[in-house]
Amino acid sequence: MPSVLFIIKRFFEYTVREKLHRLFLLVLAVIFLGSFAFAYVEKNMGILGALWWAVVTVTTVGYGDITPSTLSGKIIGVVIMFFGIGLTGILTASLAGFFIEEREMKKKGLRSVDEAKHFIICGWNERGEEIYEELRADLKTQNKPIVLIADIDESPKPEDNLFYFVKGEPNKETLKKANCEQADSVIVLLDDRLDSYSQDAKAILTTLTIKSLYPESYVCVELKDSKNLEHLKNAKADEIIIGGEISAKLLVQAALDHGVTEIVSELLSNRYGNEFYLMKVPSNFIGKNFLDVLISLKKEYNILCLGVYDSSKSTYLANPSPDLVLEEKDKLVVIASERPRFE
Repeated sequence: MPSVLFIIKRFFEYTVREKLHRLFLLVLAVIFLGSFAFAYVEKNMGILGALWWAVVTVTTVGYGDITPSTLSGKIIGVVIMFFGIGLTGILTASLAGFFIEEREMKKKGLRSVDEAKHFIICGWNERGEEIYEELRADLKTQNKPIVLIADIDESPKPEDNLFYFVKGEPNKETLKKANCEQADSVIVLLDDRLDSYSQDAKAILTTLTIKSLYPESYVCVELKDSKNLEHLKNAKADEIIIGGEISAKLLVQAALDHGVTEIVSELLSNRYGNEFYLMKVPSNFIGKNFLDVLISLKKEYNILCLGVYDSSKSTYLANPSPDLVLEEKDKLVVIASERPRFE
């Protein structure tokens, strides 16, 4: 519904800007004046029949169910026909121009986004396509809008009702266009066109901009050098992924325990196999200890619980104590073949 209202609003603005309201009024005037004149000279014709005839004539449809029988009626018909062809042509061309303009401006990222609970990607690099596909593969996001803010010429994805492109660097204007205030999460990608130091500096600046304008936004940031981690934390990034550091750790694990990285790759991908998920504690498990919940989830739902977000300590616990009692605000870190859903 918001998208429909947005299109209507854009069409109204286009109508005023191009002064199409005058054309609409002129068309209506021709129809009503023509129908009244036709009903006056054609004595056996009612006003509704005359109005139908005028609409059919102006639009050049010409059903032929009503025809003038007097000379005056025929003259009125000729006048309306000439006006109808010209006005209809202008009106049709103007309407077509609106939709073509909307399509081109959307493709070039010049339109604002009227969505909520969407995901925003700031920047576009060689990992952007993979991130997009991963988001689309998850049940949580496959039907949610994704907005890209990037300083590139055209949208890297084909037109889609769930994909939007906003051209430019992440700043006050573009973030407003992307409706960052109502976004679910924001992903900040590194700019591969810059050197390593500049990439991190830009990521930190982008995070600062987002958090200063929309402090409630949940921002996930890609970082190049771990030396800049503290700067990014000061910028109030919610989650930070250091690409080189993760790669180094995986390489070491591959050397120590051959083949283990294949399982890690499966768990990190939404497109095949099992994945990591963060889920609320089901109501029937609240107040139970971790061991009982672990056994029940595996036995009844084939879900493996690896850890817990302890709300009382605001921390994640991997392989917590078997006696840890789960509370309502806690969350479970699990491995499952699809996103768990509990009533």
